[in-house]
Amino acid sequence: MSEVYDKLLACYESCRKRTDFQPKVALILGSGLGALADEIDIVTTIPYSEIEGFPQSTVAGHKGRFVFGYIGQVPVVIMQGRVHYYEGYPMTDVVLPTRLMGMLGAKILFLTNAAGGINAGFKPGTLMLIRDQISTFVPSPLLGKNIDELGARFPDMSEIYRKDLQEILEKKAEELQIPLEKGVYIQFTGPAYESPAEVKMAGLLGADACGMSTACEAIVANHMGMRVCGISCITNMASGITGEPLSHQEVQETADRVAKQFKQLVKAGIEAFADI
Repeated sequence: MSEVYDKLLACYESCRKRTDFQPKVALILGSGLGALADEIDIVTTIPYSEIEGFPQSTVAGHKGRFVFGYIGQVPVVIMQGRVHYYEGYPMTDVVLPTRLMGMLGAKILFLTNAAGGINAGFKPGTLMLIRDQISTFVPSPLLGKNIDELGARFPDMSEIYRKDLQEILEKKAEELQIPLEKGVYIQFTGPAYESPAEVKMAGLLGADACGMSTACEAIVANHMGMRVCGISCITNMASGITGEPLSHQEVQETADRVAKQFKQLVKAGIEAFADI
C-alpha cells in the first residue's frame, strides 16, 4: 500500500473509533457557510485535531471539524472548514478529507465555495451552479502511484458534476425563488488573487468564476465513484473586471449577506437527494 493510502486508512480508523455514523451526502462548506453545520440535527462532531494525521485548516473563520447529522431525513457529514493548497500542504493532504468522507460512506459530494466572478453578467452575491471545471493550473491530486482501492488509474472526467443533481438544484432554486446562474469554475493555487491578465485568460478559456479550492476535491470524488455537485457564491468580481482592488473582507461580507439564501438552497437540495 502507498504512504498516501496508509495515512488515509489511519484517519479512517481514527474516525471509526469515535462514530459508526454512515453518511449519504458529504458537504464541504465554503466561506460564509460555516454556520450551516450548527443548524442541522447533529449526532456527533469530530475536531480535525483529534484525527490522527489529519491536515489542519489555518484560514480565519474555518472552524475545523467534521459534523455528522441529518438534514431532513438525509444523513450527512459536513466539513466545517476545508484545507487549501495555498496553506502549504501537499495536494494529497488537501484532498484527504474528501476521500475520507467517501470512505466513511458518502455517495454524493456537495461542494460550496466563495469565488470571484469572471462572467461580466455576474455580480457580488450571485449564486452559480457549477456545470464543469478547469483544474489545469493546480497539480492533479491523482499524480503518482494510483490507489487502486479507490479508483481506476485513468478515470473519466466527462461528467464530473452530475446532470441529475444539477437538475434537482435548479428545480429547488426555482421553487425557493432563488436566482441561480450556471457556469464553469476554474481553480488557481492562491493565496494571491489572480492578476487582471490571468482573469482575462481564464475568461478566454471559458471560465465564469475562479477560486482556490473545489476542483481538486471534485476530481478525487469522481475518481472514487462519488456523484458530485457544487455551487459557488460570487463574493466579488475577479481582478480587472471592475478595476477595484480585492480583499478578503469583501469576500466575507458578501458571503455573509447571501448566506441565508445559500443555506436554504443547500438544505433543500440535500433533502431532495433522499430519493436518489
